[in-house]
Amino acid sequence: METPFNDRGVSVTRNALSSAGQVFPLGDIVDVQVVTVQKNKLLPRAISLAGLLGAIFGGIFRSPVGMVCGTMLIVVGWLTWATQDITHRLMVQTGNGLREALMSTDREFVERVAAAVHDAKAAAARRA
Repeated sequence: METPFNDRGVSVTRNALSSAGQVFPLGDIVDVQVVTVQKNKLLPRAISLAGLLGAIFGGIFRSPVGMVCGTMLIVVGWLTWATQDITHRLMVQTGNGLREALMSTDREFVERVAAAVHDAKAAAARRA
């Protein structure tokens, strides 16, 4: 079996993991793990809070510019939150440390790549 896994530009052969122009020889891979990165909450909240303060001060000082800019920042904060995705990363542990090999919004795909790496390492151990 020459290419046990080849999908979306990621391939796992019996010799290496290749992803996004990076090649990780299977012999160098100690472990792989799937890490989930949640949405950033701090930045959208900070932007929206600044907009809310701007809108309030614009209303207090009867400044249409302050109210409009504040409202726009509230909308930008909400859009920042709404357009973020939860991402899943395949982290490869080698002798040189932990490196990111793959990032995707599809957790199932990242887990399939991790399983393919584990299977290829097990097959290499059986051959040896």
